[in-house]
Amino acid sequence: MRIVALSGNTGAGGWHVSDLARAATLVGHTVTAVGWRSLHARIDDTRDVIMAGDTPLAEADLLLMRTMPPGTLEQIVFRMDLVHRLALSGVRVVNPPAAIEAAVDKYLTLARLRDAGVPVPQTIACQRFTEAIDALHALGGDVVVKPMFGSEGFGMLRLTDPDLAARVFATLDRTGSVIYLQRFIDHGGEDFRLFVLNGRVIAAMRRINRKDWRTNVARGGCGEAITPDPVMIDLAVRSAAACGAIVAGIDVVIDGGKPVVIEVNAVPGWRELTRVTGIDIAALLLRELAGGAA
Repeated sequence: MRIVALSGNTGAGGWHVSDLARAATLVGHTVTAVGWRSLHARIDDTRDVIMAGDTPLAEADLLLMRTMPPGTLEQIVFRMDLVHRLALSGVRVVNPPAAIEAAVDKYLTLARLRDAGVPVPQTIACQRFTEAIDALHALGGDVVVKPMFGSEGFGMLRLTDPDLAARVFATLDRTGSVIYLQRFIDHGGEDFRLFVLNGRVIAAMRRINRKDWRTNVARGGCGEAITPDPVMIDLAVRSAAACGAIVAGIDVVIDGGKPVVIEVNAVPGWRELTRVTGIDIAALLLRELAGGAA
């Protein structure tokens, strides 16, 4: 099986692509890393070809979307256009482009989760300073402001001081940003990450950070393997399905004794999860996506 991993702008790949390449040797496949900026399309009277360098991507058996690096709106739209075209041509794309689009947008993610009956934090998204000030008070004066598109906890702020909040909201208003606020949930420095693959949870961990309310491993959190209870498993599976994701990392916090889903990551990492659980997630991922082929 020929697997292409879309990763970064240069195709260097990083740890996750290296881990996929290692796992591919165990299951009889090959993994090639391709940078997003190398993608280009050729259209004429007889063909519509999407290339990575000199390689037609239609020759791939599986296209894995490992990252979506920052870019202009034009670049992001063009990249997603190409992935949609590849999926329509018969290339299997994981996650499907529609799932990436749903999960990368925090507002759309939460709206879909709510539609599916999944409990989510109280959230207000707006575009003007005045609505943001009203939202701060409506959410109890203790909020987390998040970038609409972002991951690993970067760009998030907890705001409790009205004057500081006003300065942040004014800046976001001036820069034309969507102001996305959630009621802060006091989770005691821990939350949960569940890894969903093809409708089942294959690994889970508790993420702990006693020095910061952000538990992301990239922000200093560490993992601890857990066996999630049936309620949490059900929420994780339904959350992935709500976004159409085949592969997903579902983040859960406990709010007043009840689990609440705060995020769906459609390009989930598994480095810490593999370390703490001992599960070879990369090998499981490739075996599952190859239909069990060895």
